[in-house]
Amino acid sequence: MAAQNTKAVQIVCRNRKAKHDYDILETIEAGMALMGTEVKSLRRGKASIEEAFARIKNGEVWLVNADIPIYPEAGAMNHEPKRPRKLLLHRREIEKLASRVQQKGYTLIPLRIYFKRHLAKVELAVARGRRQYDKREKIREREAKKAIRQRMLKRR
Repeated sequence: MAAQNTKAVQIVCRNRKAKHDYDILETIEAGMALMGTEVKSLRRGKASIEEAFARIKNGEVWLVNADIPIYPEAGAMNHEPKRPRKLLLHRREIEKLASRVQQKGYTLIPLRIYFKRHLAKVELAVARGRRQYDKREKIREREAKKAIRQRMLKRR
């Protein structure tokens, strides 16, 4: 049974810069409304969400700037690579996100796109942008922890 659960989530792409550039406050899973050629392209592992963000417009959540390249075998029936994609959330979840994002400095960013069983999902985060000095401070903390771990290992 545990082996089935590990195969249930297939990660397509991650936003690696997100944890460096933002303080992640809360995450939420959302479904994606996609065309058939987009799903096929995602199954090949081709996507980029480095510059993507989510926007709440008229009570709906949209993923903007996510790049899902065209599926070459589709021919004329292909999709636009950077078109806005609707995210599927319950109304209460959208209202909760909207109240969080209205605060100054908060935004919705995608952390990863993945398949959960057979459905395409995106993990959204409510995040606050870091300033340059915050980034340097985090790097210093990480390096200090690494040095402490190395010293502990040498003593053993």
